[in-house]
Amino acid sequence: MSPADADRDRDVQRILIVDDEPAVREALQRSLAFEGYGTEVAVDGADALEKAAAYRPDLVVLDIQMPRMDGLTAARRIRGAGDLTPILMLTARDTVGDRVTGLDAGADDYLVKPFELDELFARIRALLRRSSYAAAVEAAAENSDALTFGDLTMDLATREVTRGGRTVELTRTEFTLLEMFMAHPRQVLTREQILKAVWGFDFEPSSNSLDVYVMYLRRKTEAGGEPRLVHTVRGVGYVLRQGGAE
Repeated sequence: MSPADADRDRDVQRILIVDDEPAVREALQRSLAFEGYGTEVAVDGADALEKAAAYRPDLVVLDIQMPRMDGLTAARRIRGAGDLTPILMLTARDTVGDRVTGLDAGADDYLVKPFELDELFARIRALLRRSSYAAAVEAAAENSDALTFGDLTMDLATREVTRGGRTVELTRTEFTLLEMFMAHPRQVLTREQILKAVWGFDFEPSSNSLDVYVMYLRRKTEAGGEPRLVHTVRGVGYVLRQGGAE
């Protein structure tokens, strides 16, 4: 489907597939088209930047290891341009450090090769649902007050977060996660509640995706030496509250 065709058919969700292996690109394109998605392909990170600007996808499936420009660099460039399009990274690297690097680069989710197509489709659906939720929040934000908890403030209209006057830069997923905490202050949220609301997919409760993102939130909201606000409730989940030990 060409960008022009995609623009004419706004009901079709568009996915940009970025991979330097022709067999992988073709297989993913066929499978996603069969699921009803519009698709475009790019052969490396540099090509992905051009295609993303022209095709305006709803989601980017991005391989990491590619020539000319790798997926990590492409993700950083996409986010650096202020583009919040969901990014699902595909890679053969499966260490915690690799996942952290990919998520820090701007990915919203991370899937290790080899993978089952059913899991890929589920993660794509989850990211698209989350993106739709974020868009709905933005649309309603003009009539909404900012969320505030202690010295932490979240402006839903501008998507700006500050703590004690200090700007806190968050990714789309981090923002959505913090929004859930701030919408339910002092309320213990279970891992299942958070995973379903933020990721839109029933991950196993033992999945470390939530823990990784909570770590990111803590790192960023406590960067100025501020006291912790997001606390662990052992065996249950997390709670946004002031003071007290973990």
